[in-house]
Amino acid sequence: MSIQGKANVLMVIVTMFWGLSYTFMVMGLETLAVYNVVALRCIIAFLVAGLIFYKRMIKVNGKTLKYAAIQGFLLFIVFALSLFGLQSTSVSNAGFILSLTVVLVPIFSSFIDKKLPSRAVSFAIICTMIGITVLTAQGSFSFHKGDLLVAIAALCYSIYLLLNSSFTRNVESISYGIYQLGFAGIYALILTLLLETPTLPNNTTSWIAILGLGIICSAFCFVGQTVAQQYTSATHTGLIFSLEPIFAAMFAMMFIGEGLTVKLVIGGSFILIGNLFAQLEHFHVLRFIKKDAPEKVIH
Repeated sequence: MSIQGKANVLMVIVTMFWGLSYTFMVMGLETLAVYNVVALRCIIAFLVAGLIFYKRMIKVNGKTLKYAAIQGFLLFIVFALSLFGLQSTSVSNAGFILSLTVVLVPIFSSFIDKKLPSRAVSFAIICTMIGITVLTAQGSFSFHKGDLLVAIAALCYSIYLLLNSSFTRNVESISYGIYQLGFAGIYALILTLLLETPTLPNNTTSWIAILGLGIICSAFCFVGQTVAQQYTSATHTGLIFSLEPIFAAMFAMMFIGEGLTVKLVIGGSFILIGNLFAQLEHFHVLRFIKKDAPEKVIH
């Protein structure tokens, strides 16, 4: 297998674990409060990743810490809103709604660049809006509070990604990313102390969830993504990331008994198609799509 092939396999594994993170979050919420879960997840991830890259961590400068503090706050908001949302919506819904970042990033980029979205992105917007409506609308055209919170998390994550693309040009990316986790953990710990009762997991299930979130879904995935993206294209990366909601739904069915509904299949399919079209404008196989934008990593 080629180096790029191995990198793509690693990205699939990373994406699979991100899909698993939704199930871990639900498991963690059974005994722990929201900010407590975020604090434990980020602090564990910071310590593990920091030990791996400690030589880079000690060479950090003020600019890196400033940018990491800003991004760490956004990361904390994304994690917290996702957890609050999961208290009243399904893992499958959350996975597909959070995947909207694949479409939101190029939309925001178009506004920043003061130009209309490409035809591929425009088609992706239509598909994802249909998918979201099917997935979240109730009989009275009302929406679950959890779905709305997860949608706001997707919006915040899109802003995080756009800022990331700017900040990483001026700092060492690995230490910058690890310090983000540290700052997110600090913000969550402060709110845990102010609004909750800080506790450690008190049973095997909770420990599995927290250690899974911290070590596998955060520290390992961060390191794995950093390594893999050196050897594969942004387009391949984006397409692989589009699999995340599918993995999220699959693990939810396997481990917490969520069912496969008609709404999930139809709505999820529209969102997935939209995500793919947002990426496929980089391929010439779709002749009616004009390639007018450079490749971007959008996760």
